[in-house]
Amino acid sequence: MTIRFQATLLTPADTPKRERWCFLLLPKSASDKLSSRGMVGIDGTLNGTAFTAVLEPDGQKGHWLKVSEALRKKAGVTVGDVVTLEIGPAKTEPEPTVPADLKKVLAAAPEVAVVWDDLTTLARRDWVQWVEGAKKVETRQRRISNACDMLASGKRRVCCFDRSGFYSKEFSAPKASE
Repeated sequence: MTIRFQATLLTPADTPKRERWCFLLLPKSASDKLSSRGMVGIDGTLNGTAFTAVLEPDGQKGHWLKVSEALRKKAGVTVGDVVTLEIGPAKTEPEPTVPADLKKVLAAAPEVAVVWDDLTTLARRDWVQWVEGAKKVETRQRRISNACDMLASGKRRVCCFDRSGFYSKEFSAPKASE
């Protein structure tokens, strides 16, 4: 299944110029065709340039996409451009980037690391998203500790985790600059 749409390349508000990056918001009609309200691995093209990425939940039952500088340059587009995308499910789910603090704890607990390595990519993504969804340092540290305890006891999924951010209000798309 291929989903075709157009979107405007945006840059987040309140970000210093030297740290600026780009993103786009999927139209509701495109998000509605996806398999999940949470993170979704996709293969696609942006103005004909192929890429693989993970769509992020916007907390409103929709999605947004961070557009890397490399993809933007390769596609020859800039902030403010209207781009054409064609996306579909990823052939291979992209592996999540494990944050350094979680990676350190996993390295120190080999019995937990074995369970972690045996999880599906989607399950690892849920654990990472749950840890990174913490707004306070204390909450993040507690979640990492709890994740290790749960994994050590054989638990493979985060229970009662709102992947979409709609009910928990934990996730949202960046606010675009004017």
